[in-house]
Amino acid sequence: MPPNLPLWTVAPFAALLLLIAFLPLAAPRFWHSNRNKLLVSLAAGLPVVIYLLAATDHGGGRMAHVALEYAAFISLLGALYVIAGGIRLKGSLAGTPLTNTAILGIGAVIASFIGTTGASMLLIRPLLRANESRVRKAHVVVFFIFIVSNTGGLLTPLGDPPLYLGFLRGVPFLWTFKLFVPWLIVNGALLAIFNVVDQWILDREERERPGAQLEDVQKIKEPLGVEGGFNFLWLGCVIALIYAAGAWGVTLLGSRDTVVLVLVGGFWALGAFSWAITRGEVRSANRFSWAPMAEVAAIFLGIFVTMEPALKLVAAEGGSLGIRQPWQFFWATGLLSSVLDNAPTYLTFTALGTAVVNAADPGAGLTPDLLEPFAGHPWGAPLLAAISCGAVFMGAMTYIGNGPNFMVKAIAEENQVAMPSFVAYMGWSVAVLIPLFVILTLVWF
Repeated sequence: MPPNLPLWTVAPFAALLLLIAFLPLAAPRFWHSNRNKLLVSLAAGLPVVIYLLAATDHGGGRMAHVALEYAAFISLLGALYVIAGGIRLKGSLAGTPLTNTAILGIGAVIASFIGTTGASMLLIRPLLRANESRVRKAHVVVFFIFIVSNTGGLLTPLGDPPLYLGFLRGVPFLWTFKLFVPWLIVNGALLAIFNVVDQWILDREERERPGAQLEDVQKIKEPLGVEGGFNFLWLGCVIALIYAAGAWGVTLLGSRDTVVLVLVGGFWALGAFSWAITRGEVRSANRFSWAPMAEVAAIFLGIFVTMEPALKLVAAEGGSLGIRQPWQFFWATGLLSSVLDNAPTYLTFTALGTAVVNAADPGAGLTPDLLEPFAGHPWGAPLLAAISCGAVFMGAMTYIGNGPNFMVKAIAEENQVAMPSFVAYMGWSVAVLIPLFVILTLVWF
């Protein structure tokens, strides 16, 4: 830890994690209000802000940078939420295990190209409608978060925020396609596991409700179609804006902060266009509301502020932890991405990775601000692959590991799906994901 940043400054972050985990169980009525979530976030973040501003050098600049990162994060999520919320995939698919697996498989593919947030917002509502008649369906949403909101987004910088940050710092756009094998291993295994679990749960309900469950699930009540399809244009504009910012932004605008400000303005503009042009009936049919977006904004405000000292701790002490091998970077990046936002965690470990390579190869001259040489270095490339996989895959471990996770949970709960608590969700992720990541470590890293 830097000498002017004492260890106690990590306590607000730990306290916020505990409150997020246990307040829904201990005080559900209090936690149901997004205003109260915001108050909890502000209470946790205020000591950190006061200390950084009053007792550290450059604290104001650091807080301004955190505010800019938060604005970019929320603006992108908000734009995708509004645009995808204006696309209604009409029709009542049959919520059978095969159909559900197919929807998750489609999400795993498109998540790398329209982002985990875009894919999640596009597909979660049709998936919920398909399973509306089923009694036990929380597991469907849990696996949706695993696959569509996280592990599917590994193949391009458009897929997940940490990979996008790597692209902004020079990782070639097509470099992440080298991660196709781990993407295939993890997503293929999760789809197979889900299909078995979903079939077992449906068969169990058939035994409990003879002749009712399967007939209800297989009813097709509305033909397939698309409403608000022009929003795909705005979705394409978001993708184009992200790509252009990464490819030419710094060259044209001179600084990354200016690029981020332009991105924030562009995201707001595209979201506003979508909102103004889309018919209200389409959003009403999608059961669109601002509550899920407000919940994410309130909770991640506290996370972005309070995690700053925790990231500094990792950056200051990471070298003394003996992290040298790709598998160590995979697990260290991944486990921290489970509780810290995976984008800044990715940057922290790429900085550590460049330091490790420079120590082993003094002539490498790598810097964390320019990652293209790191991605091309024979020792750096395996470390960057491990960091990328850890940040993307293990963002699925908790509701706060990646932005779409909480959003999908909130939408499911608005549609009367009784989602697992923070701790119960971790029970699912530990039981399903950890063994899978152990296997991936043995066969890939």
